[in-house]
Amino acid sequence: MSDPVRIQCEDPETPDLALLLEAHFAHGMAASPSESNHTLDAAGLKGPGLRFWVLRQAGVPLACGALKELPDGTAEVKSVHVSDKARGRGLARIMMTRLEAEARTSGVSALVLETGSQLCPGYDAARRLYEALGYRYCGPVFGYAADPMSVFMRLELDTGPR
Repeated sequence: MSDPVRIQCEDPETPDLALLLEAHFAHGMAASPSESNHTLDAAGLKGPGLRFWVLRQAGVPLACGALKELPDGTAEVKSVHVSDKARGRGLARIMMTRLEAEARTSGVSALVLETGSQLCPGYDAARRLYEALGYRYCGPVFGYAADPMSVFMRLELDTGPR
């Protein structure tokens, strides 16, 4: 039986996360032009209003994701990345589900995100996952301008009692 995955908030500058975050940053730089790249590095993930989670198995960091609180009552999904060696195991879905649960607990009205458009084939799988999770395409979200290299998506959250 394999070790279960564990997700917890961590400091993005923790030394054993360097390779995971470097791979995430490199993917963003390779997949879209610099003027359209909104990928955060480790220092950027420590910014105000940001919470950063790491998914580990047997202590090894395999995936990450963050939420950035926005002044309009929404939260932006940032820096969801799965290491190359762990892809195809559903870890991005597990991370996205955790981020949604955290946002609901925090009383956020909706989750929003920016990702690469169809002009950035490196983001095809991400867009399919977000669509499958119920995210809908929308106009630019807080802090962004329209850009043909970007698409924006939104997931409304019911934060009331169940």
